Amino acid sequence: MYGFYRVAAAVPELRVADPDFNRDRIVELIDAAEAKKASVVLFPELAVTGYTCADLFHQPLLIAKALETVVEIAAETAKRNITAIVGAPFCYNCAVYNCAFVLNKGAIAGIVPKNVLPNYREYYEKRWFESGKKINHYEEVEIAGKPTFFGHGLHFLIDGNFRFGIEICEDLWSVIPPSSRQALYGATVIFNPSASNELVGKAAYRKQLIAQQSARCIAGYVYASSGVHESSTDLVFSGHALIAENGVIVAENERFQRENELVFADIDCQRLRTLRNNESAFFDTYPPIEAYEFIIIRIEGKNKLKKIERHIDPHPFVPDNPELRGERCHEIFSIQSAGLAKRFEHTNAKTAIIGISGGLDSTLALLVCGETFKKLGKPPKSIIAITMPGYGTSDRTYNNAVDLCKLLKTDLREINIKPACEQHFKDIGHNPKVHDVTYENVQARERTQLLMDIANKEGGLVIGTGDLSEIALGWSTYNGDHMSMYAVNCSVPKTLIRYVIQWVADTKGGKLAKVLHDIIDTPVSPELLPKAGNGEITHRTEDLIGPYELHDFFLYHFIKYGAEPAKILELAKMAFKNSYPSSVIKKYLKTFFRRFFSQQFKRSCIPDGPKVGTISLSPRGDWRMPSDASVNAWLEQL
Repeated sequence: MYGFYRVAAAVPELRVADPDFNRDRIVELIDAAEAKKASVVLFPELAVTGYTCADLFHQPLLIAKALETVVEIAAETAKRNITAIVGAPFCYNCAVYNCAFVLNKGAIAGIVPKNVLPNYREYYEKRWFESGKKINHYEEVEIAGKPTFFGHGLHFLIDGNFRFGIEICEDLWSVIPPSSRQALYGATVIFNPSASNELVGKAAYRKQLIAQQSARCIAGYVYASSGVHESSTDLVFSGHALIAENGVIVAENERFQRENELVFADIDCQRLRTLRNNESAFFDTYPPIEAYEFIIIRIEGKNKLKKIERHIDPHPFVPDNPELRGERCHEIFSIQSAGLAKRFEHTNAKTAIIGISGGLDSTLALLVCGETFKKLGKPPKSIIAITMPGYGTSDRTYNNAVDLCKLLKTDLREINIKPACEQHFKDIGHNPKVHDVTYENVQARERTQLLMDIANKEGGLVIGTGDLSEIALGWSTYNGDHMSMYAVNCSVPKTLIRYVIQWVADTKGGKLAKVLHDIIDTPVSPELLPKAGNGEITHRTEDLIGPYELHDFFLYHFIKYGAEPAKILELAKMAFKNSYPSSVIKKYLKTFFRRFFSQQFKRSCIPDGPKVGTISLSPRGDWRMPSDASVNAWLEQL
């Protein structure tokens, strides 16, 4: 479903050296995973026998019994649309290997041996097992009269999005884990059956290691470790189960449970493939084709998801965690001011010229200017803040703009644009009573003209205020507020700008914080239509183009992950199920795509500005799109 696949990590109750008991627990968990529509379920390392059998692994009886049990478990998958990965010892050419068996549709689809055998401190695996590195990439073997493949060069293909590889426990902890090579050769999900014991602090490191490897491989990573019923002669195991996707832990169990346990997550394999293609140097490390060889084993049958069970963040640009959000805002503010400082050093400009409206965007830009001039040792009076009231300027925004400039001790100037606009209406023959796009854009261009000319007069730079969301939607007047000499907000989305200003307010406090809080609470508006009789705003942006939180959500998934419209719509329905009906989400998603495609010509010539996050629409860096591209294929899905 839209590139999502459900996977499961299982921790069964276990008896050491009792394959029959263990078989029944494993089958119970396969049934439970099947009921939840998982496509693949992973069990711990050597789950059929138990990891802690020690010298019992030298007993042919146990090795033979383990293989017999694996065949029995495989038979249980015959009528199920689920693949099980089960750990067991396997004897090949008189040597015993620590292996993961892939069971699908009643058969053993493949056997993957462990490569890196720990043999230090509490580990003695080389006493019982041989390394899989001694095997060719893959060998054909026969088990219970049926052929299968054995080796570390096996990949398992469910479909074009979901292809998986396997590494076992210590393999992950090695300098170059097998999963790195497997990802380079196309695996989008890595499964790791493990038996990692518990020590103080080890769980946190293990979690970090799995998250990092999933990020490095741009892959899903599923991990299941032996539980508390392993032998506790010298070690204790916790049954740690983890599922990660591209650096983020998306599911984790509570360790030290004493009953069968399953952890599920829906992995977006389609998104992972897109990220590998458009947001990394992933394939630059692709090894020569002759350096390694994989055989691809097709997996038959998979459970199709009817409903995605995963938290979809409605505000992907804004961290939920307040501490992390504060760190993010601090870093954004620092990047913005550092970029602007460099531009002033390079141009030797004396002043910053900025139009102040009392809205979110110009407020953040002014705060960035203040921080920049502080870093450069320039007085705040070198910031020329110009408020340019027009037909739609409300009392609230005007007063906030004036108060903000006074508190920051800038050079505050006021220019009423009405007389100039009225003259312009006469010059072009426009009736000022007709409040159309010409009426609005005359005001926007008059303001920009004033700023540009004052910058020439004062030896300054015009600081742009437009944000990423406006750039995506083309919500600006071409050669009006669309243009500046340096655009500090160009890659900060509207939903995040509020929080950056909030962070400044919390940091500064006092009277400034009071003004900033009121600006945050003010409705977003270009204030280009006449204000109400009581001085309030009548021209509200979100009433015209839709909520910015929806547009930022659409933008994030469209640009970062290349999600198709139908998938974005489904994800948005999940994320905003308590906020907007489906019809409203669909309406504004259409608006987003129409505007995004039709307004590319504005993005093709936007000013310089600092990239602060992973998404930017700069035509010189992140986003290159023809100005005449058709939106039809995208709208057809809606």
